[in-house]
Amino acid sequence: MFAAEQNRLPRLERCLNSPRHNPTALRLILASRLRRMRLTSSYSPITASDALRCSDSKISRLERGEVPLKERDVADLLHLYGAGPQEREEFVALVRRSNEAGWWHCFEDVLPKWFGKFIGLQEAASVIRSYEVLLVPGLLQTPEYARAVGEGSDLEDDKVLASRRAELRLARQELLDYPDPPQLWVVLEEAVLHRQVARGEVMADQMRHLVQMAQRPGIRVQVIPFNAQACVTGGFPITLLRFDPPELPEIVYLEHVADAVYLDKQEDAEQYRSILDRLTNAAECPEASLRRIQAAAERYA
Repeated sequence: MFAAEQNRLPRLERCLNSPRHNPTALRLILASRLRRMRLTSSYSPITASDALRCSDSKISRLERGEVPLKERDVADLLHLYGAGPQEREEFVALVRRSNEAGWWHCFEDVLPKWFGKFIGLQEAASVIRSYEVLLVPGLLQTPEYARAVGEGSDLEDDKVLASRRAELRLARQELLDYPDPPQLWVVLEEAVLHRQVARGEVMADQMRHLVQMAQRPGIRVQVIPFNAQACVTGGFPITLLRFDPPELPEIVYLEHVADAVYLDKQEDAEQYRSILDRLTNAAECPEASLRRIQAAAERYA
């Protein structure tokens, strides 16, 4: 492998050996390494683009992983940066893998383009911090609750599509059963426990499932009670993803009705990490939170 990258190989192998193929994280790692190789070779985006006869904005997009990596472009850049034949061959082979479809591709009939990226990033994360306002987060939903959420949010009242969306939510949950799963830290507004999106039996089962999942190592669930000190966030869900590969920065994911925003600048991550910290401080401790969730389960039963 790349001589200069040997100390980071285990992290790359973790991405490559994931139980399910994840081209999103791999593409971002390779894109970041292209940038580091350019800097090491003392090329600017402009001088690199001149050598390839392309725009410097194309170099920037490639290095941010905003576009798929093309084998020819990457091979030319590696040659420009002084990589040897074996290094180029191995790197291009990884580029080829990064362009393969992810496991979620089979759900493209119900998967918005902007959400596929999130699935890939979430699968690669080592820590997932989440704040939810109205609904149980997808990774912790039961099948019946997920189906009810899908049916309630489907403007076309298509039960087949709603069922497919629920199936996708459940498929995403498999990452929690990986040999090396991410740490999951969820903060819920108490409104999540009271928002009845399904019949009582389904809600009771969902609350019990939350309690059960929160007892797993590496999963923490906390609830912000109604009478907690106000903490302004704008009233929208927040997800902060942290990664082991040093090539990937912390990423903030903000989902809206018809699209989503991805923030990867350090100052953005620090701002939202601070917000999540304040929300966590406003929440009850995990033990008290589980008692509150259990009480909700008994109320629905």
